[in-house]
Amino acid sequence: MKKESLKKFAYLSIAAAVVTIGLKFFAYLYTGSMGLLSDALESCVNLVAAVVALIMIHISEKPADEGHEFGHTKAEYFSSAIEGSLILVAAFSIIWSAVPRLIAPQPIENVGLGLLISTSASLVNLGVSLVLISNGKIRKSLLLEADGKHLMTDVWTSAGVIAGVLIVKLTGFLILDPVIAVLVALNIIWTGFTLIKRSANGLMDASITEEELKKVKHYLDGFKTDTIEYHSLMTRQAGQRKFISLHLLVPGEWSVQQGHDFAEKIEESIEDMFSEPVTVSSHIEPIEDPASMRDIGIDRKKITENNQFTITKS
Repeated sequence: MKKESLKKFAYLSIAAAVVTIGLKFFAYLYTGSMGLLSDALESCVNLVAAVVALIMIHISEKPADEGHEFGHTKAEYFSSAIEGSLILVAAFSIIWSAVPRLIAPQPIENVGLGLLISTSASLVNLGVSLVLISNGKIRKSLLLEADGKHLMTDVWTSAGVIAGVLIVKLTGFLILDPVIAVLVALNIIWTGFTLIKRSANGLMDASITEEELKKVKHYLDGFKTDTIEYHSLMTRQAGQRKFISLHLLVPGEWSVQQGHDFAEKIEESIEDMFSEPVTVSSHIEPIEDPASMRDIGIDRKKITENNQFTITKS
């Protein structure tokens, strides 16, 4: 069955960014608030990030080819890294814009209508962020989840800005407006750092989650006997696709057909455990041969004097 494309979510994110940019910049121009300007600038980053996400989704959904035999799914990590970098640029731009107001604070005008407009923009972001995060988790897409969490951060940022502008209006502490802008920027910097870190982990072939690994091990442990074992279980995540490899130790007297059929059954069963794409590969070895235990991924082994072996479980 053909996998559902994620492009529609990128288009939704782009549409939301365009709407919120217009609303937030209008709110800034109407009030002159640096806090609202910082909020609007972050929405500009959202738009660029959404466009980059659309491009990377298009690349990641391409089928495997001669030059990329394992597919293009890691393109998602580049999107998340680019988005994180853009967030950092926006944050420093906000700080740069806020400095003159820290030196010479200015009054805020037309607060009521400005905040109403900004609140409307935040509600748009809230709805879209919930959709992206939910579908990112369902489809195991770092790209969608990262974009959704970024939008959710924007929602909380907007809430803080709105509260701050109200306090400025009620108390008359004008310097609080640029201070809020700087605090927003610091929060954005943390978000950007988090996204870049997650992308780096993915590009370095991070393993699947501990919970998923336990599920695979539980299944594999279920068929172990005195004559059937497994080892060298290794995993990695590349975008939405997971890669799982292992070595199966079976009786040396088995025919090639028996070993092949057994491996096929194991691979298909593991693939069926996950809703997202999974590539499982196995290697058949004779359980009687001590050399079978010299493979990568074995942390503990004991080879007896008579060339038999036992496996020490961790």
